[in-house]
Amino acid sequence: MQRTTAALAQREYDLLIIGGGAFGAAAARDAALRGLRTVLLERDDFGSGASAECFKMVHGGIRYLQHADIPRLRASCRERSALLRIAPHLVSPLPIAIPTYGHGRSGKAFLGTGARVYDLLTFDRNRGIRDATRMIGNTRLLSRSEILQMFPHLQTPKLSGAVVFEDGQMYNAARLVLAFVKGAEAAGADVCNYAEAIRFLWSGNTVQGARVRDQLTGDEFDVRARLTLNAAGPWADYLQNDAEHFGKPKRLPFSRDAYFIVERVPTSSHGIAIQGLSRDKDALLGRQTRHLFAAPWRDKTLIGVWHKLFPETPDRAWVQPEEIEEWMAEINSVYPTLQLRPDEVSFAHCGLVPFGETATATELSFGKESRLVDHRQTHNVQGLVSLVGIRFTMARVDAARALDLLLKQVERAPAAPASDRIELPGGEIENFAKFESDACRSLPPGVAMKSMQGLVRNHGTHYRAVLEEGSNATVVNIPGTSTLTAEIRYAVSQEMAVHLDDVVMRRTDLAAGSHPGRAALLATAAEMGRLLSWSAERLHREIATTEHTLQRHSAHDSSSRAASDRTAPRATAGDASAAAPNHGAMLAETTVRATA
Repeated sequence: MQRTTAALAQREYDLLIIGGGAFGAAAARDAALRGLRTVLLERDDFGSGASAECFKMVHGGIRYLQHADIPRLRASCRERSALLRIAPHLVSPLPIAIPTYGHGRSGKAFLGTGARVYDLLTFDRNRGIRDATRMIGNTRLLSRSEILQMFPHLQTPKLSGAVVFEDGQMYNAARLVLAFVKGAEAAGADVCNYAEAIRFLWSGNTVQGARVRDQLTGDEFDVRARLTLNAAGPWADYLQNDAEHFGKPKRLPFSRDAYFIVERVPTSSHGIAIQGLSRDKDALLGRQTRHLFAAPWRDKTLIGVWHKLFPETPDRAWVQPEEIEEWMAEINSVYPTLQLRPDEVSFAHCGLVPFGETATATELSFGKESRLVDHRQTHNVQGLVSLVGIRFTMARVDAARALDLLLKQVERAPAAPASDRIELPGGEIENFAKFESDACRSLPPGVAMKSMQGLVRNHGTHYRAVLEEGSNATVVNIPGTSTLTAEIRYAVSQEMAVHLDDVVMRRTDLAAGSHPGRAALLATAAEMGRLLSWSAERLHREIATTEHTLQRHSAHDSSSRAASDRTAPRATAGDASAAAPNHGAMLAETTVRATA
């Protein structure tokens, strides 16, 4: 993928998609596979909003048993299966244990029956999944001693055992979004990050594209299209702040869904459902309180998700340190032997998703499906559909629904592709365990086992192309990490990485759950600076911006939660026009500072 804006203003597209998160990227891939001339624009970097901040769970819909919503349960299960098929390197099964206590709604009989009903309702959950390691297993019941072996902190007299069901987990949510973007580009779509749609183009009451600002240069131009899909997530409403065409602005409720990452090595390969203190008022069946989850992820533990009604601008959505303390107090009150401490938290993540329309600050109504708006019906506006996604798992199918709705406005609409059967780029893998084992048996010089495992998980069958980026140079690791310099070069040359935090936060594992360290930032910035001819000023600004981003995810640094709505000022392409520095000296200086 190569970033260019020059051609965008010179073509007329069948479809413009605004928003490069999971839903917009999935829509772009689907549209391109249908043969539509498609362009995907993202204001910041692909997957940099709620998609990258998600809890990394691929939900199969078991929670919808509580709502007796079988259609939604079945749809979620199908989409989990689809992701296991088309992205086997990025999605894998995750067993989750629900502890049982005594009898009644917390007992093994009640919960086990519910989970087995779920098994029956999802009897076809492994259809088309050829890799046995990617198949979702049946419900299992554990004895008291078995669950205590996995989770010693559950030690209480009433504990009777556990019910285990299986769901899915993403290895890297941002790279899963990028895989959809790559799939769109491979199918013929134009894709561009850092291209902000600032207003719609109109012909009467018909949307015909958007005025776009290149965030790197400040240039503005028109992108024209017969149809437009607004998939900008929590930012979607702001594009409709146009009283003439959309009437009085109305912003429906959003939830700030948040979780944190703990530097505690998991005691089991299973996740665990923890009974929290909040309640889903819409549930018809189930336990008295909602479950929180603690899930193993790499060598860390994810804990969440907490929901909060969030009426403010999405750019101000972050987690405050005092909130972490409140959440830990909640967990420690339920499981006192766990004794989580705030200093164990390495990162906190959050993103905005739709809440139920009846949600208030004190009475939560959890959103259950994406918002899909045909503006012909709501505003008498032609050529526009809005999609605000609620759950990453549903991105592919909800994107297809949005396109089907939008294409009702054209004659002879192309047929929908079997996008649930077409592997994402890198996902052409018959058996992932064998594929990973084969790759690790033939380690190139200078590549450690952990680095190869990360390459294979992030890039799938494309890992060889990444290594080729380092074929003319010594393959080395970024200091203190398992990330290779070849990954930095590949991100810049093939994946539209233009800022330091594109690489640190989304293209690589550098900031996978914690700050990578100052030495790693300096070395990565130096490598990107060499490749992109950054000035010394640009280099320093990129480092400062990335530090700011990392601090906003930190649970311990409150200085970054200043009143500013957005991150630190971005360096622009204009900075690169300054006289290029002596990169040899820059790299030497960085090496000295990195090892000091």
